[in-house]
Amino acid sequence: MKHLYALLVMTILLGLSSSAQAQKQRTTEFESGMMEKGQKIGVWEYYSYTRDGRQVIVQRYDHTAKKLVFFRPIEDKPYEAELKPGEWTRTNVEQPPLYIGGDAVLATLMSKLTYPQEAQNRNIQGRVLVEFAIDTLGHASKHKVLNGIGGGCDEEALRLCQSIPAQWIPARLAGKPVPVIYQLPFTFRLQKAQ
Repeated sequence: MKHLYALLVMTILLGLSSSAQAQKQRTTEFESGMMEKGQKIGVWEYYSYTRDGRQVIVQRYDHTAKKLVFFRPIEDKPYEAELKPGEWTRTNVEQPPLYIGGDAVLATLMSKLTYPQEAQNRNIQGRVLVEFAIDTLGHASKHKVLNGIGGGCDEEALRLCQSIPAQWIPARLAGKPVPVIYQLPFTFRLQKAQ
């Protein structure tokens, strides 16, 4: 009986140690959490930096439950929100639409712009504003260029915006997710010759 009990305890301990080995802590400058089989699990913290260089938590997101646990409030600005089907109204929301991981992750994705050769040849620089809807499930759709600069930049900004992975956290109003119109600016700036 003692041998059977010892074997059972050993099996449990081996099982625990192998599952602990399968989970690994990952910490970078902008995020911290557990990975298992290449996937984020549990609650992750996402960071940003203040103007004076302090690291602050901007989000805590539970990747297992697929739920926002905490977000650092940002500026209170109104969004076009669909309060009733087909009825869009400009209003303040209690939680703005957020990208999982925060602005640092979103900025990394947005920095993958390819500067169109035509725009480079014509010295076209500026900001392209792309607008799209984020629904109650966090999916983006109805992308369109709101303000463009030409030279292929508008098409490139639209292409990149549409390729951003669907990891949006929907806006919330009165405790419920609500569809909103969101805008992303893409900046095209030529490097000065040294």
